[in-house]
Amino acid sequence: MIKETIAGGILLGVVGFGLPVLDVVPVSTQQTAEPEYLNPSARTPLSEGVRYGGIVYLSGKLGVRPERGIGPETRAALQSIKDALERHGSSMDRVLKCTVMLADMAEWGAMNEVYTEFFPENKPARSAFGASGLAAEGRVEIECMAAA
Repeated sequence: MIKETIAGGILLGVVGFGLPVLDVVPVSTQQTAEPEYLNPSARTPLSEGVRYGGIVYLSGKLGVRPERGIGPETRAALQSIKDALERHGSSMDRVLKCTVMLADMAEWGAMNEVYTEFFPENKPARSAFGASGLAAEGRVEIECMAAA
C-alpha cells in the first residue's frame, strides 16, 4: 500500500495483479474527532447513543409501557427516539436510517401505520426483521441514525 498526501487529499495506491490502483480520498472525509458517548447508562452496558462524524447513532428503543401491543409500543419507541434526537441536537426529519425488530412479522402492517405518522415527509432508509424475542417481552424495538 502506498500512502502519500497530495493537494487536499490522500493518495492511496494498492498493487494488485501487477497493476497499481490509485484513489484520492479527500482529507475532509477523514475522522479526526473522538466519538461522543451520549448518556452512558450506569445500569446497562450501553450508551443512549454515540455522536461521531456528524451522525447520531441511537441505541435501540423499546416501547414497553403499561399499555402493551404493537401500536402503543411502536408509538412509545418512536416518541422516545424523537425525544432523544432532540436532546442531542437532531430531529426526526434528519433521520437517515432505521432498523426495526419485530417480535412477530405478522404485526408489520400495524407497526407501519404508526411508523408513517413519525415520518410524514423525509422517509429514512429502513430495514426490518423478525426476532425470536425482544427485551422485556416487547413487541418492537427501533434504532435510528440521524444527521446531527
